Amino acid sequence: MYFIDPHVHMISRVTDDYERMARMGCLAISEPAFWAGFDRGSADGFRDYFHHLTGFEPTRAKWSGIQHYTWLCINAKEAENVSLSREVMSVIPEFIDKPNVLGIGEIGLNKNTRNEATIFAEQVDLAVRFGQSILIHTPHLRDKYKGTRMIVDMLLADTRVEPERTLIDHVEEHTVRLAKEEGFWCAMTLYPTTKCTPARAADIIEMYGDERIMVNSAGDWGPSNPLAVPDFVQEMRRRGHPDSKIKKIVYDNPLEFFSQSKHFNFQPPDTLAARTNPVPDEEPVPVK
Repeated sequence: MYFIDPHVHMISRVTDDYERMARMGCLAISEPAFWAGFDRGSADGFRDYFHHLTGFEPTRAKWSGIQHYTWLCINAKEAENVSLSREVMSVIPEFIDKPNVLGIGEIGLNKNTRNEATIFAEQVDLAVRFGQSILIHTPHLRDKYKGTRMIVDMLLADTRVEPERTLIDHVEEHTVRLAKEEGFWCAMTLYPTTKCTPARAADIIEMYGDERIMVNSAGDWGPSNPLAVPDFVQEMRRRGHPDSKIKKIVYDNPLEFFSQSKHFNFQPPDTLAARTNPVPDEEPVPVK
């Protein structure tokens, strides 16, 4: 079954992972900006990162026939540094019109602090002013409900925000209702031990339905599986769900949400050339 992975940090993955995902039916991925494993010390570090996301990473994905899209922001963890965050936000407009940029994300909260909330609101404002979709990170489990409630309240307080163009990620049993009842899109992150397993995601689908919801692998620096979406497909099939329902979650829903971004120039499978081995047929785009 073809699928789109709506949230996977391929900068932390090897090229073989792209090939494995392609073989399992991945047509496109969306890579939000996130933490580098350390707190960056200057806006120039983020500028180089944005060059990577908009230059080299699409080239690397293309070697395996996968279409690469990205999002730009300063992530919630580093947003505690307000002065640096504002410098980074001043850099983002340089990249907003790159051909694979879908919007602003993943923004949100980490420890639900005042500084994080300030920068979250300012990045929402940036997204609105530039007409961008928004992808949101919700905190880890200890602070997840409180942080998700704070995020939803801040979004609803800004009447310019369009819920249909806003994706609240990392939802699980305690928070999925908060996102869906207010008209936002939501996504479940499938991790081996944290966030949400394929089985729990299937439970949530059975409880809350398949409207405005999707699943992703996240695939970052820690224990994670870039083939988690196919694992979810298998879990849903094991439970007897029809392929039409599964396809809605792993393909149709991401396609509908991302199509609201002007740079989502997605090529459906009937227009794609035959996939090839991940041997570079062009020189990598250098990070400037």
